[in-house]
This record gives sequence, structure tokens and C-alpha cells, in this order.
Amino acid sequence: MVRKKVVTIAVLAVVLTWSTVMTVLGHETAVAVVVPSLGLLVQQIAYVLTAPDHPGAPGPVAGGGQEPPQ
Repeated sequence: MVRKKVVTIAVLAVVLTWSTVMTVLGHETAVAVVVPSLGLLVQQIAYVLTAPDHPGAPGPVAGGGQEPPQ
């Protein structure tokens, strides 16, 4: 999980740095278009960083995955 967090933080840093560079270079329109995606990225990264290390494995389906008779 530690490796996943490091990669996640690195991706976030790269994306935010790129957005800052675009703004400094005068591409505010391009940044404005990307803002919703950045918000989703931050939300997903926050979820990954706060998710449990080992979520429970899905259990077997009751009845062997067959539908009950009708």
C-alpha cells in the first residue's frame, strides 16, 4: 500500500504542476477546461489514500450463482 500511496502522490504532484505551468504561460482557458477532471482526480486520490489496505474479498454467491426456481 505504501508504494501505491507514493505513486498516487507523484501523479497528483505532476498534474498540479502541469496545471500551474499552463496557467503561468497564459493558457487559462485550457486550465478551466481541465478543472473538473482535476477535481475528480483529487477525489479519487483522497479515496485511495483513505481506503483500507486489504478490502474483504467477495464471498461466494449463494446458491452457486444460480437463480432460484420460479
